[in-house]
Amino acid sequence: MLDVPHELVEHVSWLIYTRRRELRSPWRKPGCFKQALLTGAHLRKNETYAQVGAGFGVSEATAWRYVDETLEVLAAWTPGLHEALVGLGEGDFVIVDGTLIPTDRIKADEPYYSQKHKQHGMDVQVIAVPDGTPLWFSRATPGRTHDLTAARAHGIVQACLTRQILVLADRAYQGAGATVRTPYYHHHEQPEHCQPFNRDHSRLRAPGKRAFAQLKPWGVLRRARCPTRRIGTIVQAIHTPLTCDSSR
Repeated sequence: MLDVPHELVEHVSWLIYTRRRELRSPWRKPGCFKQALLTGAHLRKNETYAQVGAGFGVSEATAWRYVDETLEVLAAWTPGLHEALVGLGEGDFVIVDGTLIPTDRIKADEPYYSQKHKQHGMDVQVIAVPDGTPLWFSRATPGRTHDLTAARAHGIVQACLTRQILVLADRAYQGAGATVRTPYYHHHEQPEHCQPFNRDHSRLRAPGKRAFAQLKPWGVLRRARCPTRRIGTIVQAIHTPLTCDSSR
């Protein structure tokens, strides 16, 4: 059983069909719906290509090819940073946060080791609206990348400043300046207004955690076995069905 709404599978299968028409190869075995279902099983349950291929009656190589094609199709539909911020401007605010996608790596892979999380992985940034709906996921960077460094490298700080969008972030983004607001350190030692500010900041920012929580049911991101350069594509590909699901 695959705990993914039937409507999402149909939506993905339509995108695959459109892609096949563009390539002038509409007829294949399996069909578009079955290919979408195969990809969903791989992403949701984190099964190997051999396992998912056996379940759908195709070879391991064919399973890999169909999953790879579907990921590229889905990732192509995700908005860019500036496109995601269209419609937002002065008076609006977004929530920015980062998370670590765990990976299987050895100790020698130092760039991928996060001291904060005490494990290897890839860092992904998210921009979410106040209710926690994700607007945009960044490409993945090595796990030791600091959140503020990643936000600047991806252009998040500058993009929000250009549109005068207020950004609520945690202490990892302190020093970003521009329109980024972070809580006070050692607020008990600060003026009286600091404690209410921190409480309000935490209350407004808390729903943003829902953006990453929506990634957790996708087993492939609980501990990625794929090449690190592929993780960003997977996250962006998953964003497409999340957007479809939230719009229903």
